[in-house]
Amino acid sequence: MPIQEVRCSLCRRKIKVHDQYDIPIFDPNTGFAICKNCIREVSRFLDEHEAIKHGTDQPHGFAAELGKVLKKNKPHVIKAYLDKFIIKQERAKKILSVAAYNHYKRMMYDYTHTEGEEELDKSNVIIIGPTGCGKTALLSHLSRLLDIPFAVTDASSLTEAGFVGADVEVAVRNLYYAAGKDIEKTEHGIIYLDEFDKIARKSGENNSITADPGHEGVQQGLLKMLEGSVVEFTARGQRKHPEAPTIKVNTRNILFIVGGAFVGIEKIVAKRVKKSASSMGFGAEIQSNEDETKRYDELIHQVRPEDLMKYGIIPEIIGRLPVICTLETLDEDSLLRILTEPKNAPVKQYEKLLEMDNVKLEFEEGALRAVAKKAIERKTGARSLKGIIEDTMLDVMFDIPKSNEPRKVVITEACINEGDTPKILPIDDLPNQALKLDKPDDEPNDPDDEENTPA
Repeated sequence: MPIQEVRCSLCRRKIKVHDQYDIPIFDPNTGFAICKNCIREVSRFLDEHEAIKHGTDQPHGFAAELGKVLKKNKPHVIKAYLDKFIIKQERAKKILSVAAYNHYKRMMYDYTHTEGEEELDKSNVIIIGPTGCGKTALLSHLSRLLDIPFAVTDASSLTEAGFVGADVEVAVRNLYYAAGKDIEKTEHGIIYLDEFDKIARKSGENNSITADPGHEGVQQGLLKMLEGSVVEFTARGQRKHPEAPTIKVNTRNILFIVGGAFVGIEKIVAKRVKKSASSMGFGAEIQSNEDETKRYDELIHQVRPEDLMKYGIIPEIIGRLPVICTLETLDEDSLLRILTEPKNAPVKQYEKLLEMDNVKLEFEEGALRAVAKKAIERKTGARSLKGIIEDTMLDVMFDIPKSNEPRKVVITEACINEGDTPKILPIDDLPNQALKLDKPDDEPNDPDDEENTPA
């Protein structure tokens, strides 16, 4: 049989055939063919669901791990872990902990119940909060604890089909690569669409008569993914065409979380609650930045679906994002805690870096407060804390490795505000400090530990 090219009748992938037995199912007369990949996927699907339906075998693969994941990661355990990295945002941590736990319970329900019974809908989440308040950090630590694929996609880079830019399917493709090209893991991961507010309708809740390739059209394109359908994309990211092999991923069990600053939405909320706001003090004149921040935090927690529609999010999208999670502004005291308390605090990171050069690093309290105040002035929240310290530490980190003598570096308030050179003082041998501290018994479990079973 001469070499010929045929297409799989299911996935339409092009296959070169040297012999009719190269493909398990192939009819040279009609051209009907099914490739090995499709047979393998269909077989796995049938085996798992038949075994669960009749109770003849235990589920394998991801289904077998669901019970362990649920047992180890109850909502209070998830929040306790997030507390180690995220300062403040107590309400947001509770919402995400419950959302993640319920998402896995829903997948377990699907595996253990037959078709025709009641279905549990997905609880996709929308996160609203100012820049640098911890939206992305919350989700990255959550995915690390659950040990599932997690991918962040910038929604502002997406465009409507037919326009130059990235199609909405790029979000699933990013998750596919984060899962190591494992389709089963991809279909149970978390997708975070950042800067989601940038794709709101330019004209708010009214339709625009002009082309809007980066806004309403993108929201319409995201609908099919959020509701749980099969998304098809090319492995290399090129435009889909008949000659390009494609990958199909079912988004039914993918948890979608969208987030953004939604600048100005507090004004929409204020208008809606104007009557009650006057008696609560919202209508009072703002006297200081502290009053403005307090007013914003009180309003942002009252966001409702109708406010999002007025902002420019289409009703169909809002209906598929039932959980609204709001984060408040970080004040100076919160930023000060972020600098020193979390396991990955910026100050702790620089202390470890200089400790490797036999140097002890000290920050005066005035210096830490100066860093927090600078971050507030830049209106970038916790995102700019490390950058401010980096500017001050640059020359020190450049010169320190020239000698291995024990020294102490002291960062003062003048170093942060006026650009003074940090003090470098000679000291006796520094005591050796363990790189890994012992964990108290009452601390929450860490995913890096060998045993991650809660007490």
